[in-house]
Amino acid sequence: MGKNVLVVTGGGDCPGLNAVIRSVVKRAAQEQDWRVLGSINAYHGILQEPREIVELDRAAVSGIHVRGGTIIGTTNKGMPSAWPIKNADGTWTTVDRTDELIRQLRCLDIDAVVSIGGDGSQKIALDLYKKGLNIIGIPKTIDNDLACTDFTFGFQTAVEIATEAVDKLVTTAASHNRVMILEVMGRDAGWIGLSAAVAGGADIALIPEIPYDINKVVEKLRTRIHHHKGFAIIVVAEGAKPKDGGVVAQKSDEVGYQNLRLGGVGYRLQEEIKARLDADIRVTVLGHLQRGGTPIAFDRILATQFGVKAVELIRDGKFGQMVAYRHPDIVDISLEQAVGTYNYISPQHHLLTTARGNDISLGD
Repeated sequence: MGKNVLVVTGGGDCPGLNAVIRSVVKRAAQEQDWRVLGSINAYHGILQEPREIVELDRAAVSGIHVRGGTIIGTTNKGMPSAWPIKNADGTWTTVDRTDELIRQLRCLDIDAVVSIGGDGSQKIALDLYKKGLNIIGIPKTIDNDLACTDFTFGFQTAVEIATEAVDKLVTTAASHNRVMILEVMGRDAGWIGLSAAVAGGADIALIPEIPYDINKVVEKLRTRIHHHKGFAIIVVAEGAKPKDGGVVAQKSDEVGYQNLRLGGVGYRLQEEIKARLDADIRVTVLGHLQRGGTPIAFDRILATQFGVKAVELIRDGKFGQMVAYRHPDIVDISLEQAVGTYNYISPQHHLLTTARGNDISLGD
């Protein structure tokens, strides 16, 4: 029996999204009379006028697995449950359009939705499932912050990009006897920063899970810098914060964007160090470079496995589930379980032990 499957990519983009889309299409083509559609820019393609829905067939996805980003677009503005509406006086408010969304999907004869996204997207998927929508989640986030899967696709590519940046900063730091600060993504979880610090041989790694003592940071730098001789590399996650302090963030003025906009911790750290240590310091903010480019093989493989598993869950009628990687298996768990626990780096995690064992200071 034929089915119409709608694919949605939500939240921030990351390497591997196109590999998932391609995998969903190719696996669905093996079922009889299955048709795959894509909603442009997450659920905006359904809720905005005119609708933007595209057909995803073999020709549309041919060769896209090597491309970063997503061919159907994505957005982290305007959740269906908090859709921005402009008032007559120019102010903005939000309305819940989830019931309308589900009605429109039924009018379009959509049998199932594949929601590809991170923690926020999967919470939306859970809300829609509770309202009766047939939906399957696929975890995507470079932050690796979904606890019920060993890895999310996109993370390993982001780590590779961050590590390459550390490698490049080492050579210029050594040439000029400088302290180099690399600011990477990681709002609440420091997986990218810690992994890149270990892989790149950094001297200091500051992550959200461990508030840092600036005096401990400077103490470590003193072991590396002597009378302007020597160099040091610091990797700091954007969500890192000092003891008794908060993150560096600003409220966004973009309509529909509900998160604080993080960024600038590297420059704050530079000023904190300069006030205590006479050193030549430079800051590099890696920013959205971590999200772009060609996914590495690991992420392509994982994304492809996720896509196949999602289609098989639809075939078996197992809705309200999210696919996950539990080494060495690709499994499924309930969306409720998937969003119930955040994937922080625990104090006993082996990667922290490895960092400390390699003389990387964590600022504590």
